[in-house]
Amino acid sequence: MSPVSPVIERGTAISRIAAIAVAVIIALLAIAPQALSAGAIDRMTALFIYVILAAMWNALAGFGGLVSVGQQVFFGLGAYLAIRLADAGLNPFLALFASGIIVGLVSWPLSLVMLRLRNGEFAIGMWVIAALTHLLVNLDRLVQGETGTSLISLNVYDAGTRRVTIYWLALASMSALLAILFGLLRGSTGAAIRAIRDNEDAAASVGVRVTGTKRLLFVLAAFGIGIAGALWLATSITFQPKTYFNVQWTAYMIFMVLVGGIGTFEGAILGAVVFFLIETWFGGTGVWYLVGLGAIAVLFSLFLPRGLWGTIEERFGLRLLPVGYRVTFPGNTPANDGTAPSLEGTTQLQEKA
Repeated sequence: MSPVSPVIERGTAISRIAAIAVAVIIALLAIAPQALSAGAIDRMTALFIYVILAAMWNALAGFGGLVSVGQQVFFGLGAYLAIRLADAGLNPFLALFASGIIVGLVSWPLSLVMLRLRNGEFAIGMWVIAALTHLLVNLDRLVQGETGTSLISLNVYDAGTRRVTIYWLALASMSALLAILFGLLRGSTGAAIRAIRDNEDAAASVGVRVTGTKRLLFVLAAFGIGIAGALWLATSITFQPKTYFNVQWTAYMIFMVLVGGIGTFEGAILGAVVFFLIETWFGGTGVWYLVGLGAIAVLFSLFLPRGLWGTIEERFGLRLLPVGYRVTFPGNTPANDGTAPSLEGTTQLQEKA
């Protein structure tokens, strides 16, 4: 029997339709404030921020293997630096993005130290950095300790104008960060990132620039989360260090990625939507809301370890926004391991970075 040539594919008809649908959805979201109430605009802004947080943590941990429980340090720094820049006279809306850039710059020298740590050491080390940064911010007289302060320069704008502007900024930030991350993961850098996650030593042995690639991912995640923190400050106006440097923010990121599907591009977005809906419907139940989130996370860890989208992708072979290649063999012959599902007349063999 003559050997069967494999078929290597990335995009499919479904993924191309999905790309068009994403563009249409973003366009509709851009004009949505004309039809939304003030409360709905605020909630949608929160959803955009959640998507940013989930996507950035998933990039770091799901694709890069750098599991952190201290990403709240960048969330808090983004808000704090926005306060500082606005107090120095910078336009408050410009301060939101300038603070994110500064957070990214600060994360670069931090990565020189933190990326020397691996696995649990890195995770706990980031939590320690977050706690220390929280203490240092408390010493700033402008912040007044845990009393906090406000981004009062935003109050000069009409409430309606301010609300819609922040909505558009959050939508633009989410769209841009997702596009940057998507492009990064689809290129050679994305392949290097996943190779490092799977086996760092093996990746280095074949010429992957391990340290530089990890640092790029670390800085991008810090920048994105810093932007999210600044945008959250813009929606709430007030800044209290204990709120912005709270580990609950990282817990939310982990929850969204765990539920949606760690290591999948679509999973982070889906997880953010699920978290948003849970918060909208049950956020007013107080402590039971947090208990419920913890219980859901445990159940997903036990019964759906690949998350919602990971399970859908595994079972049906559905990929809306693929960032890797898939190798298939023509025909309906089972794969070598006998476990791969049939997909549109082909049998999946493996998915390559």
